[in-house]
Amino acid sequence: MSYFVKEIFYSIQGEGFYTGRPAVFCRFAGCNLWSGKEADREKAVCKFCDTDFAGCDGPEGGVYQTGEELSGKIHKLWPGKNEKFARPFVVCTGGEPLLQIDCGLISALHEKGFEVAVETNGTILPPEGIDWICVSPKAGAQLLLRSGHELKLVFPQPRAEPEKYAMLDFQHFFLQPMDSPDCEMNRRLALEYVLSHPQWRLGLQTHKILGIK
Repeated sequence: MSYFVKEIFYSIQGEGFYTGRPAVFCRFAGCNLWSGKEADREKAVCKFCDTDFAGCDGPEGGVYQTGEELSGKIHKLWPGKNEKFARPFVVCTGGEPLLQIDCGLISALHEKGFEVAVETNGTILPPEGIDWICVSPKAGAQLLLRSGHELKLVFPQPRAEPEKYAMLDFQHFFLQPMDSPDCEMNRRLALEYVLSHPQWRLGLQTHKILGIK
């Protein structure tokens, strides 16, 4: 199977449970909720996406023919290969990574020693073997993946209120203020909601605050 990848880069995880943890990010091209083209944004299911996932033209992007080839590229970007206490960590994101991730790639990454995390919109069921599943539901999209490690809800979303997801089978629940022209109000609303519903934790995009990728 070929894998279409927008970019691969080394940084820190900027949001959610693993905020601050060094990781290699593998951003897969393509999504089932938006084409990635501005001309199509108003017709998209997810109109607020701020990620460039169209094409394979980013750093280390391209078409990888096998899981071994892609895992090898990811492994080359991990700097601490001999560190005793730092297990290599890869975050598979997109777009929608579950359009492409399969057991062969997961196995190849595990053979390189990686802990494999996936950030998904939850509309596709995952293959076996993923170590950490983060689901970010989108209003208007059918949520098939209703359990995992972390639920990260961009807030506020009309028709995707936190109450709709509070009873799902996740270990951690994060409310992430939507990054938009109303970001200050969204942060205030998210903070107020979390304080009155302590099941949820406030999730900030610290990579944007730090000005890093």
